Amino acid sequence: MTTRRFFLKSGALAIASIGASLAIPSFLQHTALASNNQNSKKTMIVIFQRGAADGLNTVVPFGDAAYYKARPTLGIAKPNASDEQSAIDLDGYFGLHPALKPFKPLYDAKQLAIVHAAGSPDSTRSHFDAQDYMEIGTPGVKTTPDGWLNRYLQINPDPSKDKLAALRGIAIGNKQPRAMAGSGASLTIANLNAFDVRGGAKTSSAFETMYGKSSDDIIAPAGVEALEAMRTIRKIRSAAYLPANSAIYPNGQFGNSLKQIAQLIKSNIGLEMVFTDLGGWDTHIGQKPRLNQLLKDFGSSIAALYQDLGDKMQDVVIVTMSEFGRTVKENGTAGTDHG
Repeated sequence: MTTRRFFLKSGALAIASIGASLAIPSFLQHTALASNNQNSKKTMIVIFQRGAADGLNTVVPFGDAAYYKARPTLGIAKPNASDEQSAIDLDGYFGLHPALKPFKPLYDAKQLAIVHAAGSPDSTRSHFDAQDYMEIGTPGVKTTPDGWLNRYLQINPDPSKDKLAALRGIAIGNKQPRAMAGSGASLTIANLNAFDVRGGAKTSSAFETMYGKSSDDIIAPAGVEALEAMRTIRKIRSAAYLPANSAIYPNGQFGNSLKQIAQLIKSNIGLEMVFTDLGGWDTHIGQKPRLNQLLKDFGSSIAALYQDLGDKMQDVVIVTMSEFGRTVKENGTAGTDHG
């Protein structure tokens, strides 16, 4: 099994698009089998770039003259050692946006794979529809009840014997993403420090008593599982978290989310799927400074996560995705449109 992998998707989902099928992708089935046969769990981190990220200015085709013709003001300059705002050469044709400098060592070490110009076969340019399609894995069909990550979480021989089944899949954010929605147990946590029962230990104890006496075969186990998960999270956050290997996460919500993900992975709670997102990629106006700031936060945060996890990256894969890309040609407001 390939280890220490990091996939960067420019534009939309690439390695996990499953068309209209409700089957589990074979690579996830293999991951499940590997998890059952080893002491340590394999973990997939999915990062959604909401708003339609511009793949062409993220991974720049500087070797194509048509790129500069289509983007006379937005085009990223060809690699130039004396120009810090120029593309970072990867292979003589493609280069990274200068704000993604932290990714270059990963690429050189063959720890970063880039899948360019791939995405959903559905032609919608609605952010909401496209995000739904990417997260449920059925382009053009919005009625699919389960997200593609949740369908993986449903692969569990006997969930009733696992009180911590909900800790296999965690979303870091304010609301449950479509990718995690479904019948498989999962958690959505805005912040580890705030994940608890309101009212503290007394209220928690009352809930435990109530669920213990419940005759409902669905509600009682779910309640017990939720309380068990809260107890586990409480233990994890009891000690101040210090990133390893001198990793420094950027200040801000995204960097903090990735730091919490590292903390969860290191806690060995059986985490297999974790999801978070970063918004703001809809750059119709004034794209250049906005994209620069977004990519700086994006790249520095992921690089910090990679550094923090160290050897644990052998059991981790990071996948980034966006609902669709943007037009090749720049528009009249110093930006790009849905493409």
